[in-house]
Amino acid sequence: MPFDIARTRAAYPALAEGFVHFDGAGGTQTAGPVIDAVSAAMRAATGNRSAAFTPGRRSLEQVTTARAAVADLLGAEPDGVVLGPSATALTYTLARTLGAGWRPGDEVVVSRLDHDANVRPWVQAAEAAGATVRWAEFDRDTGELPAGQYADLVGERTRLVAVTAGSNAVGTVPDVAAIAKTAHAVGALVCVDGVHAVPHGPTDLASLGADFLVTSAYKWSGPHLAAMAADPARWERLRPAKLLPSSDAVPDRFEFGTPSFPLLAGVAAAVDHLAGLDPTATGTRRERLRASLAAAQAYEESLLDRLLAGLAALPGVRVLAAPARRCPTVSFRVDGLSPARTQAALGAAGCCLSAGDYYAYEYFQALGLRDSGGAVRASIYHYNTADEVDRLLTELGRLADGGGRMAG
Repeated sequence: MPFDIARTRAAYPALAEGFVHFDGAGGTQTAGPVIDAVSAAMRAATGNRSAAFTPGRRSLEQVTTARAAVADLLGAEPDGVVLGPSATALTYTLARTLGAGWRPGDEVVVSRLDHDANVRPWVQAAEAAGATVRWAEFDRDTGELPAGQYADLVGERTRLVAVTAGSNAVGTVPDVAAIAKTAHAVGALVCVDGVHAVPHGPTDLASLGADFLVTSAYKWSGPHLAAMAADPARWERLRPAKLLPSSDAVPDRFEFGTPSFPLLAGVAAAVDHLAGLDPTATGTRRERLRASLAAAQAYEESLLDRLLAGLAALPGVRVLAAPARRCPTVSFRVDGLSPARTQAALGAAGCCLSAGDYYAYEYFQALGLRDSGGAVRASIYHYNTADEVDRLLTELGRLADGGGRMAG
């Protein structure tokens, strides 16, 4: 059955404004059922978590429901889902907690392909412990992150390997399972940044070999909240710094302060929305999620093929990398135009794209492009259309033709 793009787009009220959104990697538009769930939760009487009265029980249920939803999305256990304000905040919490047990001579491995949120927390935790940081390099032509290099990077003193499941800069999908196998052979833990990968296909914690997997709901049609999943037994062995009166239970002890209960209602609604992208999917929510996200992935890949072919035909447009396996994300530069000028010109034409380094700091630093503004990123999501791809290509063609005259 073809992906029903008309039905899909109808679920996103913001699309009625007419902008072309190729900025999903920086945050997608919010699905209507999510907006409704957050609004309903804010209109209802809600108290802080308590089993003693109905509004307090609602808050307890919102937390429990959000954990269960994220667990279904990632193939995790609800009691292993830690909720938080952002992927960056959750990774810092984990890095500080693990880093407290590191010693001089210990090693951590990070990659230059990753978003800085899965680099800097580990680098800083290693520096605080006197541990050594080792770097995995990407292929500058293809954007690939060769898994074979980890055999030389990982050793008996390796405590943690941090790697992305999908590059937010050029879309590369590394062989995370192979990297994790190398890390686990020496007893190292693996933290996987799933922020860019999870929105674009079925995800399974165990298949990735991830000990920790982080995701952000606002990258998959939800509110600005995040979650990190792990085996509950893994969390049990960790003791974060926390307030004395706060819960010592898992996963609660890794969550600081009172959560936004209405936004948690939105997280659950977003997962339910994703599970319904394929109206023919049946079975458990986990089964419907896998089927729906697989259908959305195939649709997005068809748009990516169209975009890549169109970019290749445009003189004056340079695509940064060509990984074999990629999320539907492309970075490019237009000759004679800075990325910021390109972004502004496209924005004036109603096309929303990102420009800069998008926090993929090490990637652009390695390419020597940070000082000249990074690049422009087109990130496809399942509400985009072939007509929108063509509209973007038309606008880029106009810019490429006049780029030299607009430089500055």
